[in-house]
Amino acid sequence: MGRKKERSKSKSKKSLFESRIIRRALWDSVKKLNPVYQIKNPVMFVVEAGSVLTTALFLHSVITGRGEASPGFIFQIAVWLWITVLFANFAESMAEGRGKAQADALRKTRQEVMAKRMTKPQRDTPRDSNVTQVPSSQLKKGDVVLVEAGDIIPMDGEVVEGVASVNESAITGESAPVIRESGGDRSAVTGGTMVLSDWLVVRITSNPGETFLDRMISMVEGAKRQKTPNEIALDILLAGLTIIFLLVTATLLPFSIFSVKAAGHGSPVTMTVLVSLLVCLIPTTIGGLLSAIGIAGMDRMIQANVIAMSGRAVEAAGDVDVLLLDKTGTITLGDRQATMFIPAPGVDAHVLADAAQLSSLADETPEGRSIVVLAKEKYSLRERDIHALGAHFVEFSAQTRMSGVNMDGREIRKGASDAVEKYIQKEGGTFPQEVRHIVDDIARQGATPLVVAEGKKVLGVIRLNDIVKGGIKERFAEMRQMGIKTIMITGDNPLTAAAVAAEAGVDDFLAQATPETKLKLIREHQAGGRLVAMTGDGTNDAPALAQADVAVAMNTGTQAAKEAGNLVDLDSNPTKLIEIVEIGKQLLMTRGTLTTFSIANDVAKYFAILPAAFISIYPALGALNIMHLATPQSAVLSAVIFNALIIIFLIPLALRGVKYKPLGAQVVLRNNALIYGVGGLAVPFLGIKLIDMLITALHIV
Repeated sequence: MGRKKERSKSKSKKSLFESRIIRRALWDSVKKLNPVYQIKNPVMFVVEAGSVLTTALFLHSVITGRGEASPGFIFQIAVWLWITVLFANFAESMAEGRGKAQADALRKTRQEVMAKRMTKPQRDTPRDSNVTQVPSSQLKKGDVVLVEAGDIIPMDGEVVEGVASVNESAITGESAPVIRESGGDRSAVTGGTMVLSDWLVVRITSNPGETFLDRMISMVEGAKRQKTPNEIALDILLAGLTIIFLLVTATLLPFSIFSVKAAGHGSPVTMTVLVSLLVCLIPTTIGGLLSAIGIAGMDRMIQANVIAMSGRAVEAAGDVDVLLLDKTGTITLGDRQATMFIPAPGVDAHVLADAAQLSSLADETPEGRSIVVLAKEKYSLRERDIHALGAHFVEFSAQTRMSGVNMDGREIRKGASDAVEKYIQKEGGTFPQEVRHIVDDIARQGATPLVVAEGKKVLGVIRLNDIVKGGIKERFAEMRQMGIKTIMITGDNPLTAAAVAAEAGVDDFLAQATPETKLKLIREHQAGGRLVAMTGDGTNDAPALAQADVAVAMNTGTQAAKEAGNLVDLDSNPTKLIEIVEIGKQLLMTRGTLTTFSIANDVAKYFAILPAAFISIYPALGALNIMHLATPQSAVLSAVIFNALIIIFLIPLALRGVKYKPLGAQVVLRNNALIYGVGGLAVPFLGIKLIDMLITALHIV
């Protein structure tokens, strides 16, 4: 796992400035000079307007020979202002370019394949069904196809029969094959993936152009990203600061004219210097990098194999403080195995095993199959022909929390103890106290009890063992350090839930959970002002996923779960929410640190440009030239050059994000102020002085 993460990081670093992405970004930077596009970013629109004005002043100076300053000085200011706009466009284009490159790679995986459409699907003999070869583009929602070893799954769908090993590396990047099977929460398959062994009968769940791959392509293209509420709020703040500085700068021209008349010497501030002052004082740095930060946040999700449906989901992940996790398959390995039949008093173990096997013949879940196998191995009960039995099977539902079979006047049920107890009482029977003790003992040991009943008689208990995933307790400790409360949700009884919760190290648990109780729990936390995240993969998780602020659906889950979520984990690793939260916090911290840096570095530009602008009128302002810049013109030009270059130097930080560490809010704020606040003050003083020394040595001005 560690090596895998290292490979992922090195790959990320290697591709940060990939030549193909840079070439595309350079061209896009020029296209984004269109004022119709620039007006969406008020800060950079002002910079572009200043670039146009100084260019016009340069042309006027050259043509008439009566410029407000030397043509060379005006020209250099104009060039660096245009470079400032281009650098800002380049930062955004780089972020978008990485997403577009990933979208191009995904498009290559999309291919037209021939599908084996089943005209008369038969559940028990799929290979003998009538099969017609059709192009995948002709398939429509509801069609049933046969996919055998070596075949490409033509479109997204749900497995209705069969078990097979599937290579999903084209989508997830993972080389290890995964198992897809009918029933349960691992029945979803994605178009473009390959079946490696056995066969599957798949019901198509999407129309052409609406596949998960198509949605992935549109989602990873950063240009389609919607701005988040916080980003919009920051845009408003930046626009407000820009308007304030614009008004302040506009008053300086008449003030300088009045001052010249009053003092009787000096010259008014030129438009070139005023434009330079305005561009340097407005928050140009964060204005140029803001879009890149947001797009890069979504891109980091993609690198973690998580598809974000919107930027809002990424941002909300950074503020999550409650996490709901399903027990089975998330906290535990998921494939519970039947290990023991424990009969009720007066019931033969063989009778219990027979009833348990009959009720599980149509149960395609790993638990159901393990019950059939255990009865076969321990009591030599061979699998029966379910069609010859003429049985009517009762499927499990989240509401009843039971399944079973009706045949030959017999009604056999198996399920959670409280659900079976209600069923027994409804039938007029009683639930034996001895069985209740058996259930409690199994639950206290962290296993899962399933009670089997026939009619109004309890036959006994099936013990299912579930294993908590290795390292999960440490992961939950990390979440606790982040300030996130973890809540395990399960349909098991409270004793079983408590035992697993204690072993896994979660903060709380919700037992006997139904879709309604999950939804209620989420709403209760949200009513208390908390942001709730949930992972899920089943159809019964869909309502809760739709309600959660951050809803991570597993790619292996059902279509309903994926449509309800706002994030889709291609690796189907529910504990990845830790990484998702880190990326969300990275996004928020990166935006905050660069905003702090941008505002702080304006102070140095005051000391560079203001003395230079007014020193001819007020020589005493020379005392503010604490950087000892050579001339007024070199001071203005140095500040403008620094203002442009700092954007390009900060692009790697905007794209990679500030490294996240699980620290308290006060510590983060203090570090932010010390590193980026003080740094934002110090770096410009040093940078502007070095540039001034260079351009003076080169006699540029």
